[in-house]
Amino acid sequence: MEGLSDFEKQRLANIAERDALLKQLNLEAQSSGLFTTPGRDGVKVKRKPAPKRVKTEEETPLPVRKSSRIRGLKADSEVAKRKAEEEYEVAKEVERAKKLRRTDSFTMSDMFVAGQKLSGDSLIGVDVLTKPVATPYQRTFCADDISKTTDKDLKALREEMSGLKLWEAWDPQRIKITPERVYSMTFHPAEGKPLIFAGDKLGHLGILDASQEKPISGVKVEDDEDEEDDDPDPVLMTIKPHTRTISSMMIHPSKPTHLYTASYDSSIREMDLNKTTSVEKYGPKSTKIDEALSGIDMAHDDPNTLYWTTLEGVFGRYDTRTPQSDNTVTLWSLSEKKIGGFTLYPSNPHYLATASLDRTMRVWDLRNLSTDEPSPLAVHENRLSVSHAAFNGAGQIATSSYDDTLKIYDLGAKGISSWAPGHTLADDFRPDTVVKHNCQTGRWVTILRPQWQLNPQSRIQRFCIGNMNRFVDIYSASGDQLAQLGGEGITAVPAVAVFHRSQNWVVGGTASGKVCLWM
Repeated sequence: MEGLSDFEKQRLANIAERDALLKQLNLEAQSSGLFTTPGRDGVKVKRKPAPKRVKTEEETPLPVRKSSRIRGLKADSEVAKRKAEEEYEVAKEVERAKKLRRTDSFTMSDMFVAGQKLSGDSLIGVDVLTKPVATPYQRTFCADDISKTTDKDLKALREEMSGLKLWEAWDPQRIKITPERVYSMTFHPAEGKPLIFAGDKLGHLGILDASQEKPISGVKVEDDEDEEDDDPDPVLMTIKPHTRTISSMMIHPSKPTHLYTASYDSSIREMDLNKTTSVEKYGPKSTKIDEALSGIDMAHDDPNTLYWTTLEGVFGRYDTRTPQSDNTVTLWSLSEKKIGGFTLYPSNPHYLATASLDRTMRVWDLRNLSTDEPSPLAVHENRLSVSHAAFNGAGQIATSSYDDTLKIYDLGAKGISSWAPGHTLADDFRPDTVVKHNCQTGRWVTILRPQWQLNPQSRIQRFCIGNMNRFVDIYSASGDQLAQLGGEGITAVPAVAVFHRSQNWVVGGTASGKVCLWM
């Protein structure tokens, strides 16, 4: 330091002090785990991990190209390039063709995929014809809520619905009704036995007869391992009537031998449960036209007319007794965005309610609905998109929305049955009841939709909906929770939940294609 000016000595002292401070900060950062990757100039910096590539649901793997050497062609030749491109295009066309809807009729052998074919030629027997974060298994409704109920009728119904028990014949983990995620479900309307149908994202239709009993083996079992191998799975059957997601299904009560399914492959098919055949009842003129269907319904007094909605916001009607043409199919453009779900008013089927991605729930009157400029009789705009709008026989509409609410609109109390054509509601049309409910399903869980029990055996209307905590919730039309159904072995969200029309049976379907049944 000798021979240096005072200024230079001060500068070197400052540098030494700065280096000591940086070293101290660096040591503290290392001890806290902030800096793990060495950077330039000896300073460690934190780097973001490379984003992982996530395969999308509908992603189809492209064919692998083979080298010219393996195919016996000279490298870099024009012949090799042309042949490779031709093979690649052919393979892509094959993959695309797999997703095109099939317009021909199917027999059981054509559709059969897996499971056990039921005995006989019929699927049904004579007896049938007669935003918050989810916390798994955390209950939000329990026995204490029932005991505090003062209304006698409500308390009795809560005790009845909470008394439903999980089907104990098989663990829910073993009841795999479809190969892929369940998108839609329905019960057969017969009260003799619970017969369940479920559709998945790839067009499979699973069928479960829940009246079956586990067979008793007469073989003496020596250890637990042999006992597990000797325990048979439930009898299920899987068929494939569609090439894409089965978005909705129904059985008209006056035609209990026919199941109608709507699909993203743009078609509606009718399955004869006696003959075990499937025929297309509606579809665009060309198989190259993509009009993915999001819902299907039929009027209670007309088993021949189909009503449906599409992901493009279109509502359609077609009488299957007439040849399909532009004159017999009526289409209305009711929304600029996806219609996620709709239902007809059972008591007056000229009314319908639609739920849309444009954040609205709308009510329409088919008696004076123009195809050029359709105008709703009531509109309510939500904060976020509306997933489904379900009408019940009393004129009440239940909706689920991504704003984490269930809303109930009581049009029966407003006199909907006596409205004349052209009647409209005020601009301040609002729900009568709002219930907080976690509807943040994310990407891999099917959207939660409320489903009414269409013919309840008491004066209190009720509907069910999946719960992200791995339950199924049951609510009354006034928004009172009646039950929260769960049980051992439920390891996934039973997102697709439906009621039997008249029996107190509830079934839920999961993303793994499994079902939970309460009776």
